[in-house]
Amino acid sequence: MLFNSLSFALFFLLVTGFHFTLPHRFQWILMLAASYYFYMCWSVGYILLILTSTLITWYCALQIARIPTTVNPTSGNGPPDKETSQNRSSDKKKVFLIISLIANLGALFFFKYYNFFTTSLFEVSARFNLFQGHDAPLLHLMMPVGISFYTFQIVSYTIDVSKGKIPAEKHLGIFALYVAFWPRLVAGPIERAGRLIPQFRKGQSFDYTKATDGLRLVLWGMIKKVVIADQLAIYVNQVFDHCGEYSGAPLIIASIFFTIQIYCDFSGYSDMAIGTAKVMGYELTENFRHPYFAASLREFWQRWHISLSTWFRDYLYIPMGGNRVKRWRFHYNLFITFLVSGLWHGASWNFVIWGGLHGIYLIVENILEGFFSKFSNKKTISSPDRMMSTIRPSDTTVSEKSMIEIFIYKGFRIASTLFLVNYAWIFFRANTLSDAFSITGKMFLAGGENPVAPVVEPSALILNIVLVLFLFFVEIGEQMVRIEQFWKLLPLAGRWSVYILGFWAIAISTVFGVKQNFIYFQF
Repeated sequence: MLFNSLSFALFFLLVTGFHFTLPHRFQWILMLAASYYFYMCWSVGYILLILTSTLITWYCALQIARIPTTVNPTSGNGPPDKETSQNRSSDKKKVFLIISLIANLGALFFFKYYNFFTTSLFEVSARFNLFQGHDAPLLHLMMPVGISFYTFQIVSYTIDVSKGKIPAEKHLGIFALYVAFWPRLVAGPIERAGRLIPQFRKGQSFDYTKATDGLRLVLWGMIKKVVIADQLAIYVNQVFDHCGEYSGAPLIIASIFFTIQIYCDFSGYSDMAIGTAKVMGYELTENFRHPYFAASLREFWQRWHISLSTWFRDYLYIPMGGNRVKRWRFHYNLFITFLVSGLWHGASWNFVIWGGLHGIYLIVENILEGFFSKFSNKKTISSPDRMMSTIRPSDTTVSEKSMIEIFIYKGFRIASTLFLVNYAWIFFRANTLSDAFSITGKMFLAGGENPVAPVVEPSALILNIVLVLFLFFVEIGEQMVRIEQFWKLLPLAGRWSVYILGFWAIAISTVFGVKQNFIYFQF
């Protein structure tokens, strides 16, 4: 059941209508039933996988919470029996934590990564003349939709309970709803239990402001997905699926279009997920914050897929030592985190290289920023960032000159960051690793087998460019005025004119366009 379908619209209206007619204590039942139905529309059989993961995690977390949390004495003067009891309690907690992690991450590995690692192992072994005459024992199974998202959500819950950050949820139904809540089930955001579970426990009443804000967010998400992303996908798919036929400009344009497509596709889904939840009174985590206006790779990952990047920060990067270690170890932690992030996105070397590129980007960025910071201190030269912090409103002459320097510097940083991000997206989108290297090798070549092969009709290309420019100006506007404030500034007639125009664009794109699946549903 796609978010951009009539069946989903009917499902959403029915669920929302019944949701507000039920007493608060029964709302979770409807939400849970709706969530399971929503997932079974994708695959009936794999609902058993969610149920199994839910039961194992719920039971293990309860067992962890029932074991008293004690701290081992720092001195060796404590009674031996007390010290032994404390160690046994800690060991019992670890046992249940490990059981939960193995069950959930094991299922993720089995369905998503078994074939990838098995094939890679046989390919490496073939170089050493091992397994000669034997084919890799592959499994032909459909990967459960959204397994990466709900698995990471379950893992974060179990770890937080084991560390005493949150209490274990005793109500099985409420916990099951946390795992399977339908707006975010198949593609996030990845929610923390401490934020979402309390909202299920207290129930929700209809709030006009939340409902209208949520519906506007759904409308904008639909426009980004159906009108912009799906239209750009026609050009992108043609070039990337037949990359041997193109070189030069078509490859460059396709890579730029995919950079916009994946943003509109995924942020469009996030907007619709957050918006539908908001209509029903639930608040989900913001997942995107204008990432292509980031002035550094570090800032990009603070704006892109925020729920995932903070998950890796809290549950992988920081436990490995984060940046509170020796410099080489800090860079190692960064690189490993992004390699794992790439692998999370897909069982392919394309995704591993994509993650590795971002890891290298951040390492180089940290080295260069550290170098320039030391250089500027030694030469008593103020960097544009430092100048920005020292500007006072009364310094009109200095401010004007400094603001020009800052504008140029900021523009350069944004452009260079976007170029690096765009380059890495090629490996993300390419069908194979050889295709990715072929595209990057032929992007700036004027010759080629058929360098002027037509991709789409000229009118379609012009429409794509107009859509990209439209998105650019909207994003620029949101840097100055939040979308929530923008609606309040418009008169009633202006608001409804925008609504009608948006619905018209969605309807035209749906009828005459090609419907595309959400990109992140495959993860």
